[in-house]
Amino acid sequence: MTHSIPSYTEVAIIGSGFSGLCMAVKLKEAGIQDFVMLEKASEIGGTWRENTYPGAACDVQSHLYSFSFYPNPNWPRVFSGWQDIQQYLLDVTEHFQLRPHIRFNTVLTAARFDEIEGVWQITLNHGQSIKARSLVLGTGPLHVPSLPHIQGLDLFKGDVWHSSQWRHDISLVNKNVASIGTGGSAIQYVPEVAKQAKQLNVFQRTPAWVVPRNERAYTQFEMKMFSRWPFMRRLYRTALYWKNESRVLPMMYPALAKVIGKIASLHLRHQIKHPELRRKLTPDYVIGCKRILISNQYYPAFNRQNVELVTDGIKCITHDGVVDENGVKRPADVIILGTGFEADPTEYLKKTPITGRSGITLMDAWKNGAEAYWGISVTGFPNFFQMVGPNTGLGHNSIIFMIESQTQYIVDAIKRLSNKPNQFLDVKPEKQRIFNQNIQRKLKSRVWSTGCTSWYTRKDGKNFTLWPGTTFSYRFQTQTLSEEAYEWVPCQRGEKPIEKSEAQRQAS
Repeated sequence: MTHSIPSYTEVAIIGSGFSGLCMAVKLKEAGIQDFVMLEKASEIGGTWRENTYPGAACDVQSHLYSFSFYPNPNWPRVFSGWQDIQQYLLDVTEHFQLRPHIRFNTVLTAARFDEIEGVWQITLNHGQSIKARSLVLGTGPLHVPSLPHIQGLDLFKGDVWHSSQWRHDISLVNKNVASIGTGGSAIQYVPEVAKQAKQLNVFQRTPAWVVPRNERAYTQFEMKMFSRWPFMRRLYRTALYWKNESRVLPMMYPALAKVIGKIASLHLRHQIKHPELRRKLTPDYVIGCKRILISNQYYPAFNRQNVELVTDGIKCITHDGVVDENGVKRPADVIILGTGFEADPTEYLKKTPITGRSGITLMDAWKNGAEAYWGISVTGFPNFFQMVGPNTGLGHNSIIFMIESQTQYIVDAIKRLSNKPNQFLDVKPEKQRIFNQNIQRKLKSRVWSTGCTSWYTRKDGKNFTLWPGTTFSYRFQTQTLSEEAYEWVPCQRGEKPIEKSEAQRQAS
């Protein structure tokens, strides 16, 4: 069944991944039925709809990388693959009857806040538009591929694709494959590609710290136990949470991280016996400064005769191969770009004009780097809420925990807005400034500021990505809206009532 775009809604949610679905469920639980989810694709899922490359899996345990309010006792593995996670999200969508609220193949092309009406004027593809009292951005930070600028890449005659746009219709059997990048996606697909390719050349710019993972299937007994005795599943989930949360300590104390790094190096030594190869795979930065990767399969892939690690850098790409900085050409039939995503909001949101009060765009407000209050609200953009926004990413625990915390905060804000129909909510500039000064001050003493270059930071060194503390401290401080940090601004239209949506008219 196809649902039309309403002319007005109380809440417009952009995206239907974990963030968008969580927001939708909690709005319904709060008795707010007048909302619309705008999804650019033809199905829900976000990251787990897009990333289907061989070996794609989550690096957070299944029972923790799921909603606390919708447990799944039948996760098949400790770390789930993309298929199981996507199915979980489909199950959430059906269980909470969210499909009537979703408009698929619908893209937000621009949004402007109307201070007279106190609503967001949202422009969509195909010339459609919608007004929304509140706008919730649930797009996530990892959905726009980061494509490298390499001389000759456009001249390559073979097949080229980014890891998030995997070509399952093209076989890699008995082909020469060049993989560029050694980040979170590459360490998962490299072992799988190595099993098929005639020759796999992995081009590495910087080695990553890789630690082992408890990669196993759950037994039938475990699944029955989790299903029959829910308290056992909750106890297990709690244990996983605190186990992961303890990993924040080396992030907060770099001296401890150096000790952890020595332990991690034993994993490398155990799996790679060749001294020169081991040297190439050994990072020269403190563990945790860049994203820590977990895999039991990545290092052993380089022990295969058909896999070569290339660390000399790429000079150019020809029509049939890749040339390194020493002039050595390696033939290639396929090039796979494991080069990650545009994680900086000023990059992945720059093609979507979002305009707040006084005609200021989000890109103007973020010209010195993305900032928000609790990673959620941005000064000058009333009734606008971002999920997994600036400085709320994690390097140690489940982002779902942060998403649920932010959802609780935002729903509280939306409920308060419903009690003040002729006003809008805007975070005070001074509160946002002080909040972000404190964030950056804390980050300077964390492991991410020990000298490496990563996607966590801008070119000027500012960390716009990570939360510098514990997740439970974030949860505690975002239980309810910090109303003293906001100002209530009267709409310029006075007491003229906001246009009602069809759902509101039917209810009345």
